[in-house]
Amino acid sequence: RFSDGEEMIGTVTNNSPFGIFGKLTKPLPDSPFTKPIPIALASQVKEGPATILTVVENDKVEQFDVEIVSNVPQKFPATKGFVIRVTDPRLLKKTGGIVQGMSGSPIIQDGKLVGAVTHVFVNDPTSGYGVHIEWMLQEAGIDLYGRQKKAS
Repeated sequence: RFSDGEEMIGTVTNNSPFGIFGKLTKPLPDSPFTKPIPIALASQVKEGPATILTVVENDKVEQFDVEIVSNVPQKFPATKGFVIRVTDPRLLKKTGGIVQGMSGSPIIQDGKLVGAVTHVFVNDPTSGYGVHIEWMLQEAGIDLYGRQKKAS
């Protein structure tokens, strides 16, 4: 279950390598997004500037600059889909880069959700991997391609 102190705000239905999935029963407080954000498929992610949303101080979600260094072409789900590098001086000063607890932080490029932070490079904490949102949504059972299910 999700809780904010003692109050339950949702339930967890699946915990997998592609994320923790569930249903919120109440809105998240102080959410930076009040409307849905479009997504980009794995093939649409490109090298270049992006941002992550993460919490490094108190409970405040902040936006920080990163760069997508490379995108790994994938036809099948994998948790290491693209490489990111932290470029934001504020985040580098506060944390030195990607730290424990940032896993799941959304990655946004050109106004679209492209994925989430999954791993940090042990030998370079300024860089790490992201998982494509396409695979996360597929794991959640969301049909992105408009395929009809075959009758059994």
